[in-house]
Amino acid sequence: MAGSALRRLMAEYRQLTLNPPEGIIAGPISEENFFEWEALITGPEGTCFEGGVFTAKLVFPPDYPLSPPKMRFTCEMFHPNIFADGRVCISILHAPGDDPLGEDIYTHVYKYLTFFFYEEPNDESGANVDAAIMWRENREEFNKIAKRIVRKTLGLHS
Repeated sequence: MAGSALRRLMAEYRQLTLNPPEGIIAGPISEENFFEWEALITGPEGTCFEGGVFTAKLVFPPDYPLSPPKMRFTCEMFHPNIFADGRVCISILHAPGDDPLGEDIYTHVYKYLTFFFYEEPNDESGANVDAAIMWRENREEFNKIAKRIVRKTLGLHS
């Protein structure tokens, strides 16, 4: 199974290299282990994370894409669907059996590197309860925290 996962990851890496998505650089940490990747993600225009440069690590399972990767931000993040330790917890990272729609929508690295920036977060059962409550009840304060984090990713101080 790991052989087909490796072929899949190599194909996705080749696609990311030949047709790089705007604002994302991602790839294996080393040639010896194609199952651990690092990524730089630029916060997209029109979001409260616009202009930030966020670092993350992805670890792919040996049966990818049948099982999702684990993704963790290695920089500070404040988001309803990201735990305080940086682990991403969003529906596209769940195994297909856990998806209420039964869709296999995490089969492209690009999708889960950017999904949480563009979609409305799940603030009903958020991984970061404080961020979820603030997103729902005090968006202005949430945006201020996000902008502070953006400045921090750029090495700027508030």
